Amino acid sequence: MRGLYGIADAGFGDPLALGSLLLDAGPLAALQLRCKGWRLEDVAEVARHLHPLCRRAGVPLIVNDHLALAERGLADGVHLGQGDGPFRRSRLPGGCLVGRSTRDLAQLRAAVAEGVDYVGFGPIYGTETKAGAGPPRGLSLLRQVVAASPVPVVAIGGITPARLHEVRAAGARSWALISAILRAADPLAAARGLTLDRVK
Repeated sequence: MRGLYGIADAGFGDPLALGSLLLDAGPLAALQLRCKGWRLEDVAEVARHLHPLCRRAGVPLIVNDHLALAERGLADGVHLGQGDGPFRRSRLPGGCLVGRSTRDLAQLRAAVAEGVDYVGFGPIYGTETKAGAGPPRGLSLLRQVVAASPVPVVAIGGITPARLHEVRAAGARSWALISAILRAADPLAAARGLTLDRVK
């Protein structure tokens, strides 16, 4: 997992349209479908349409929170927060990716022990995108997490195009920018400028 980790966040509009836009931007490390507060079947309906688009683009679709959708094969992986409970590999399709949000080294160690494929780490900077994200963790702790992690680290939280170079210098293999893309005057152009083949 390397490069821009796209997040189609329903808080910014139609997640199917947002997901399609992110896929059009260029190569993504993954695309996460995030529909906070939605009913499971409503998220499933979006996943049914978005999953084939991701497959054609060669991009794994990760569904936020909903293990059941990954278990049903409607996504290529699931991303879990600290409060989302454990998962069982035996109930997931072969090759299914599992990510876990982390905020410190103890949470990283716990996530690695449970067998995740990657971790999200943040917020790196202050962010208003996610309620309850907590205080900024900073670049120094990001460096420590990257050095200690045997799995890829996706940096998230308050990252802007101007800050991306220092996030990458800290060792993050992937980066998630939500507001900087979805609130841009031209979201497609903003996303294109952040893919691995274009970012400097």
